Amino acid sequence: MIPGLGNIWAALEPLSPVIVRVTTGLLLVPHGAGKLFGAFGGYGLEGTAGWFESIGFAPGFLFALLIGLLEFVGGLMLTIGLLTRPVAAAVIAFMAVAVTIHLPNGYAWNNAGFEMPVFWGLMALSVLIRGGGKFSVDRKIGIEF
Repeated sequence: MIPGLGNIWAALEPLSPVIVRVTTGLLLVPHGAGKLFGAFGGYGLEGTAGWFESIGFAPGFLFALLIGLLEFVGGLMLTIGLLTRPVAAAVIAFMAVAVTIHLPNGYAWNNAGFEMPVFWGLMALSVLIRGGGKFSVDRKIGIEF
């Protein structure tokens, strides 16, 4: 529509997958920090473990630790592009389970619905498909999967 922007879009296009990967990673980190350390209004390991137990995921501590580490450490790994595809696959699996947990609440996230787990799962799928890309640790060390 605006011909003068064509060159700008073409120049920025290689950054698009990086933006998706880095944003996905960075926005997962606070969720993990909440589960692990009680940061950002989270419940910490003990509180998160209790919640997992209450919805039938036992042992709750193990689930809280694994999911907290996936979000916190895995989010950092996505951000820098380290083991990008395996981490993205783990996020997809986690979000698939999260969708089933939130499904009874309907669509909207402001009612604890499934909207955000679907969104994050699709973001992780995009990262899985694309991989770490040109601007990743994976590419630098030559281990892209």
